[in-house]
Amino acid sequence: MTDALKRLSEEGVAIWLDDLSRKRITSGNLAELIDQQHVVGVTTNPTIFQKAISQGDGYDQQLSDLAARKVTVEEAIRMITTADVRDAADILRPVFDATGGQDGRVSIEVDPRLAHHTKATVAEAKQLAWLVDRPNTLIKIPATQAGLPAIAEVIGLGISVNVTLIFSLERYRAVMDAYLTGLEKAKERGLDLSKIHSVASFFVSRVDTEIDKRLNDLGTDEAKALRGKAALANARLAYQAYEEVFSSDRWTALESAGANKQRPLWASTGVKDPAYPDTLYVTELVAPNTVNTMPEATLEATDDHGEITGDTISGTYEQARADLDALERLGIGYDDVVQVLEDEGVEKFEASWNDLLKSTQAELERLAPSEG
Repeated sequence: MTDALKRLSEEGVAIWLDDLSRKRITSGNLAELIDQQHVVGVTTNPTIFQKAISQGDGYDQQLSDLAARKVTVEEAIRMITTADVRDAADILRPVFDATGGQDGRVSIEVDPRLAHHTKATVAEAKQLAWLVDRPNTLIKIPATQAGLPAIAEVIGLGISVNVTLIFSLERYRAVMDAYLTGLEKAKERGLDLSKIHSVASFFVSRVDTEIDKRLNDLGTDEAKALRGKAALANARLAYQAYEEVFSSDRWTALESAGANKQRPLWASTGVKDPAYPDTLYVTELVAPNTVNTMPEATLEATDDHGEITGDTISGTYEQARADLDALERLGIGYDDVVQVLEDEGVEKFEASWNDLLKSTQAELERLAPSEG
């Protein structure tokens, strides 16, 4: 365990790994990261699974068995991904127990093709929770308009949720509202609120990628000076919103009934622009009661040369607001940017899911037994 990762944890940032594969599980690598690099959770998404299943032969035996049973490709994917999540959850169970259920979590996403269908999302979340059957699972639901009522309903059933694909401050407030509504439903049903957990995955690097592209198109000195500032400003203002909501009277009533705060989770923290420090979205987003889910390269970079200097969010709100206002004055519309990012986010996960369907179908056909 290095000083940087240890310090990050001591500042109240839970370090989660944004990756999972069967090789990572069976080789002991995941256990090693937990033991040596302060990793206390794992997130997955369709892109991660598509990459894992299409590389190497770690899934051949299970795929061969599934092919022999002539299962559909959708069922095969669910059997494969839930097996990985279940095994990872078992490896993380001691962390879950030690933190009273706050960490030691593994996230698995509903079929991204359901992102605009509320009832189907709820049904899928229930099915995934049942299939994985581990208390330290988080079901990932995208924060689309159709996702919001699904989040409230799923939380209301006592299922812990990782809300994903949040880009805008307005949508983030709606996500927190959905979480509180869900807790109120769970309370009415007599469920134990202390057993329900949630994180809100606020995406970071993609905001800079989109806005920097628009700033580069403008090409002025004023535009260039704002490069690399939007993503941090957006995330910091999200934390301000979190502080407001989770100090409200509505929250206090739920907290007294045993409820847990929905922690902000910084997602998409791998730096896309090589001009920026590779630890930018870690070292500049340090605050208590947050999660940072990192690709392995970002985890290693933070381990190697990350400088953790304490809380880098509190006290930054005025400057963050000024940075976003400056973008508006240049004609870069915040509402347009975040809508583009949400649409693209759903499309990218759908595309990964379709790639996963195709590659898994090809594997099932390759490994199918000859008749007899």
